[in-house]
Amino acid sequence: MDTSPTQLFDSYEQDFQQIIASIRTKVEGDAQNEAGEQRKAALRRVEMELDEADEMVSQMEIEIQGIPQSIRPSYQARIKSAKADLQRYKKLSKDLHAQVSRADLLSHSGLSPSSDEPYGQSNDRTRLLAGTSILEDGSRRLLESQRIALETEEQGADILRGLRGQREQIQNARDTLSRADTSIDRASGTLNKMIRRQVLPFSGTASQGI
Repeated sequence: MDTSPTQLFDSYEQDFQQIIASIRTKVEGDAQNEAGEQRKAALRRVEMELDEADEMVSQMEIEIQGIPQSIRPSYQARIKSAKADLQRYKKLSKDLHAQVSRADLLSHSGLSPSSDEPYGQSNDRTRLLAGTSILEDGSRRLLESQRIALETEEQGADILRGLRGQREQIQNARDTLSRADTSIDRASGTLNKMIRRQVLPFSGTASQGI
């Protein structure tokens, strides 16, 4: 069993080289030649393998600390080379992602990636004009909806004001009836007193005659 201080370093470096080879195959193959979802899937696999390669470099940096100083410089050079490879494929992956994003944007806008005209070919202009017309029509409909909403709000406010006025009239009528009831009660009390005063003298005369 190999127990040399460079055993783990060599193992991590070997794993790194295998991952880099796999990345190279993808970025020079499917990620370049395929289109659509297949290309995106290839780039996702590249991203996963780049993370694995990054982890291998980190492990190599840890293991180099236990390598004797006499042979450490050569291993440091190997780490430097591994980092350079990793950065190169990270940049290539980033460029390929940018190409995919640009292609998606152009396909969604209906423009041709190779068109030199600012708005593409004549049919692209037609689609652009049609889109503008749709936007303008939508804006007009939105303004009309806002106008109707304002009118409805004003009508609702008028109805509320009318109901408030009717409520005040009913309240005033109740107050008037209440005051009328009070006045009637008072008048009734006054009449009752007057009747009693008129009746008492007659009652006294009748008593004397007896």
